Amino acid sequence: QVQLVESGGGLVQPGGSLRLSCAASGNGSIFSINAMGWYRQGPGKERDLVATITRAYNTNYADSVKGRFTISRDNAKNTVFLQMNSLKPEDTAVYYCNADGDQYYPTTYRLLDLWGQGTQVTVSS
Repeated sequence: QVQLVESGGGLVQPGGSLRLSCAASGNGSIFSINAMGWYRQGPGKERDLVATITRAYNTNYADSVKGRFTISRDNAKNTVFLQMNSLKPEDTAVYYCNADGDQYYPTTYRLLDLWGQGTQVTVSS
C-alpha cells in the first residue's frame, strides 16, 4: 500500500521558521508520483490549499503565503518539502500533504490520491 508520511511540525514563535517533509512510500509497490502539495486546516476552518508543485517543478501558492513559504521536491525520493519562514499566528493549523499519481503493482493499474496523516504547526509566543 502506498502512503504518505509527514514530519516537521511543532511550536514556533511568530517570525520563526519550520520545515515540513512528506515522503511517499510503498513496500513492494511500483508507483509514480505526479503533483504534490500541502494543505492546511485551522481551528474551525475548512482545509485550504497552501502550495502545490508538479513533477516538472512548477509551483503554485496561496496568496496568504506567497513570499514566505517555499515548496520543493525530490523526485528521486518521492518527497516534498515546505519551508515556512516569517510565520504568523494565523498560520497555525494542521498541515496535510497530498500527492497524486499512478500505481502499477501489486494492484492492477489505479490512480492514486494520497493524503498524509497531518502535522500540527502552532505559531505562538
